[in-house]
Amino acid sequence: MSIQLSEQEQIRRDNLQAMIDLGINPYPSELFPVNVKSDEVKANFTQENQEGYQEVVMAGRFMRRRIMGKASFGEIMDSAGKIQIYVSRDDICPGEDKAMYNTMFKKLLDLGDFIGIKGFAFFTKMGELTIHVKELTFLSKSLRPLPVVKTDAEGNVYDAVSDPELRYRQRYVDLIVNPEVREVFRQRTTIYNTMRDFLNEKGYLEVETPILQPLYGGAAARPFKTHHNTLDMTLYLRIANELYLKRLIVGGYEGVYEFSKDFRNEGMSRFHNPEFTQIELYVAYKDYEWMMDLMEEMIEKITMALYGTTEVQVGDNLINFKRPWKRITMYDAIKEYTGTDISEMSEEQIFDFAKSIHVPVDKSMGRGKLIDEIFGEKCEADMIQPTFITDYPIEMSPLAKKHRSKEGLVERFEAICNGKEICNGFSELNDPIDQRARFQEQLDLGKRGDDEAMLLDEDFLRALEYGMPPTVGIGIGMDRLSMILTNQPSIQDVLFFPQMKPEVQEQEQAKDEASE
Repeated sequence: MSIQLSEQEQIRRDNLQAMIDLGINPYPSELFPVNVKSDEVKANFTQENQEGYQEVVMAGRFMRRRIMGKASFGEIMDSAGKIQIYVSRDDICPGEDKAMYNTMFKKLLDLGDFIGIKGFAFFTKMGELTIHVKELTFLSKSLRPLPVVKTDAEGNVYDAVSDPELRYRQRYVDLIVNPEVREVFRQRTTIYNTMRDFLNEKGYLEVETPILQPLYGGAAARPFKTHHNTLDMTLYLRIANELYLKRLIVGGYEGVYEFSKDFRNEGMSRFHNPEFTQIELYVAYKDYEWMMDLMEEMIEKITMALYGTTEVQVGDNLINFKRPWKRITMYDAIKEYTGTDISEMSEEQIFDFAKSIHVPVDKSMGRGKLIDEIFGEKCEADMIQPTFITDYPIEMSPLAKKHRSKEGLVERFEAICNGKEICNGFSELNDPIDQRARFQEQLDLGKRGDDEAMLLDEDFLRALEYGMPPTVGIGIGMDRLSMILTNQPSIQDVLFFPQMKPEVQEQEQAKDEASE
């Protein structure tokens, strides 16, 4: 299959061949001994202190060029930022070899190429920090031109990678031309590291559990299904890791957690991706009230690590994560936002009420799912500041322990922030007889047409029969939490490579291959 090249792409390939003809390796293998990043030079080499950085060795993309006779200014971008460079013909092509300078620097070096430079730092007459290049080395040839980035007089930046779909498909280009995107993912790593340090300091053990599972469970969701050829059996990509982590509590650990990749075969939106990350934590001898306190403490610590404050700007909202957060029961929240108390209503009455307030429901939904739909449609979006919704109806929570004092409820909570759920936790059901009955209720819902109902896991029940201590668990959606804490409008903005529909050319190629 022939490759259709643009004029600019052809020029770059011609330059590649010209370099090879000159004996220059466009993709050398040798180590290049970088000794400093651009941000380090900027932070430490000042007008007041010009003692250091007389031996600068840097590498990065060549991003800008301004020819001035036998000398030129340019710009190099490494992982820490951009810095100006000064290139003289007498330095990189000694002996006044004007032809070689014109060939190497002016013609064959394209914007986007990786170069290595050796030189020293100085300030220009205009006061701009610059690296005087004494040696220049080609490190990697770029065969596609980068999008042109333009900045207007007010400092507003415009580039050819502003279209979200293009940015998500070609994240590598997005990261090159939009440095603020790289910062979002650095912040996401800070969130993970702070959370991991926090839990490790508490003495909890980070573990790994299976992604391929013979039975999916731990959540209400549709799974992805696959087949194992050797075992000749159906396996599922996990929708949650809850049941495996609780097996470890049975086994004797008193605190375990896992950052898990989970997969749910459901709709996609700016809040949902079929592959997502959550952390699940289980701690023995604690309850849901204790876990809410821990959640507040942990998120407060993360915001301080990110910004040095508990206040975070999210869109038009200034959200304060300082403890304590508001706590309100599920029934009270529905009453507050709809004006109706549904706590004593039957399933039929709740169904009729949902229809009357224009909540989309159907006959496959049990009492728990009806209540969940009402809450999601009428309450959740208006909860901006961090709020714990507590004490859920038992029908909504087949893995949670019955409330110690409120009939028909369980000891469960969700944290809602900026109109979306960010975590779900509860005192864990450790009565194997009650758990079997709850699983059976889920099977009955499945027979009614609820394709998100849980399956009955006999091995998990067997584990409970060996005895599990009083335990509390929590699951935190890391993608949604990252969206909020980095002020991003879509889940795709905090995933390096979000799931996308195939590109048109991929679809056409697949059709061609199928017809052959």
